[in-house]
Formats: sequence, structure tokens, C-alpha cells
Amino acid sequence: MGDPFTVRIAVRGYELDTQGHLNQAVYLQYAEHARWECLRAAGISQDRLIATGVGPVALEVTLRYLRELRGGDEVDVSCEFHWGEGRTFRIEQDYRRLDGTQVATVTGVGGLLDLSTRRLVADPRKRFRELATEPGPLRL
Repeated sequence: MGDPFTVRIAVRGYELDTQGHLNQAVYLQYAEHARWECLRAAGISQDRLIATGVGPVALEVTLRYLRELRGGDEVDVSCEFHWGEGRTFRIEQDYRRLDGTQVATVTGVGGLLDLSTRRLVADPRKRFRELATEPGPLRL
């Protein structure tokens, strides 16, 4: 299916902790940014999701730190959707320095919430496919 969707992020000084490396919570923000950019690349904006009465939700997230990131470093954060049957899907994300060194991984389980019923959509893959103008980044 090709390479996963990837976004490049530069580590900013205000994101560092007292040890001088990227604060642990910011790794999750980078993952979230990559997921939203992946949806945007597929033609799905936040406004469009809200207008159609749905929104993505994170149900489980596991973050594994492998190397530190420091101020001024650049990192490529990937986003790869894995679709199955049922109400949930998996997302795998990889953080790599520009030289290819793996820095961290995020794995998660997500769903698509119906904003009126507050329940997960029965077939999120189908709904995302209906919303996407460019389904490639979502592997649909």
C-alpha cells in the first residue's frame, strides 16, 4: 500500500523539559498533529467532521520512547491506519530522525464517535471512506 503518511516537525525550545529533551507529553501532541494532518491530506477537515456529526476519539494509546529528541532536532512522525471489522481501528505511528534513527513509537486504538448519540459509529472505515476526497493517506 505504499509508505505511511508522514509529517516533519521541528522540536521547539519551549517543548523541552529540565533535562533538555522533548517533554514526554509533547510526543503525544506530535502524534495527534500527525493524525490530524493525515485526515486533512485525505480531505477531511475538523469542520467537515463536525458538520457530519462525527469525531475521532482515542480509546487507547501506548507510547514507547527509544531515543531522546533535543531542541532544534527535526523528526518525521508517520501515521498509518489499520482497518478491521467492528467499531474500532488501530493507528501505528513511528518517529524518526532525518537520518532514519527511530526515536519513538505510538500505537493506539481509535473510533469514530457519533456526536449526537455519543456512541461509536458501527463502521468507521466506511464513514471515513465516504468523507475522504483522497482516501490514500488513510489506506482506504
